[in-house]
Amino acid sequence: MLALCACSSQPDQKPRQGIAAGPRKVNPKDGLTYVWIPPGTFTMGCSPGDAECKYDEEPAHEVTLTKGFWMGQTPVTVGAWKRYAQATGKAMPPQLDISERHFLSAAGDDSLPVVEVGWEEAADYCRWVGMWFPTEAQWEYAARAGTTGARYGNLAQIAWYADNSGRQHIDSAAISFRNEGGGLDYRQSLLDNGNGCKPVGRKLPNGYGLYDMLGNVEQWTADRYREDYYRTSEKQDPSGPPDRRDRSDPWGGSVPGPSEDRYKDDSRVLRGGSFASPPGAVRVSSRRWDQVGSATTGLRCVGESISAPPQDPKFSPNRSGGKPDLGRVARRR
Repeated sequence: MLALCACSSQPDQKPRQGIAAGPRKVNPKDGLTYVWIPPGTFTMGCSPGDAECKYDEEPAHEVTLTKGFWMGQTPVTVGAWKRYAQATGKAMPPQLDISERHFLSAAGDDSLPVVEVGWEEAADYCRWVGMWFPTEAQWEYAARAGTTGARYGNLAQIAWYADNSGRQHIDSAAISFRNEGGGLDYRQSLLDNGNGCKPVGRKLPNGYGLYDMLGNVEQWTADRYREDYYRTSEKQDPSGPPDRRDRSDPWGGSVPGPSEDRYKDDSRVLRGGSFASPPGAVRVSSRRWDQVGSATTGLRCVGESISAPPQDPKFSPNRSGGKPDLGRVARRR
């Protein structure tokens, strides 16, 4: 179910001086462009003045990343997943949403972000390109790109989200409120409005030159989900909470609490919000957890090296049109 969210009054922040897009390379495996993110220190978690932060975004805490990394300049596209499928014999994700409408490669646009991929499927892809998922800390550090606010720019200019990803502009926060935080009525409102993901790279990038870090599709991270993780997380190169499950019991019998708590312990964190998210979920500190993919779930990979020559510094994302479709909206907390 979609969480009840309202638009933040916190102004968007400009990048600190010295933040600039880094070198770029094309990974020869998937044909996508990757951007170098330098090491550094930042404040992770709830942004100053952000009234929409949830318990799991607190406390804000200083984190140092001691190593730089290459990160996908955009989410993984349908075209890149086709290369993966052809090379490995893996199947393409479903081509019809739950309303029997065509999307992904059936929509005829390889620059759309791939969706409907679960964490394990996405992990296989990142391994294939010689990379891995970003940790939560890597993802948020790269998304902020030196900014300190809830977003790295004006929301409408940097992100596709529920208000602007359909045929008409809507007030998704108001719709969510009327429907008690989301659910089937919220989902139907988006379906009726034709909301869906868009070709990558059509909104403004952040200071590192990364596109669609917020909105369009949520992105898997390497970290397991723990609601209170920030209270005990490492200050240097945090890699997420350990697996708390009892490995003799596939449902984690040593972990107290209801079944949803056990599900959380085996879930991974998604970041960035999506085309189906109201504004309050499209923030750099917002966290969501799940195990399975949905029509809102995509990915991007990171790695310490790429065996390819640097790309021409001018990036020109595919500007061809695509057909937006909703499909099933991911379950929300």
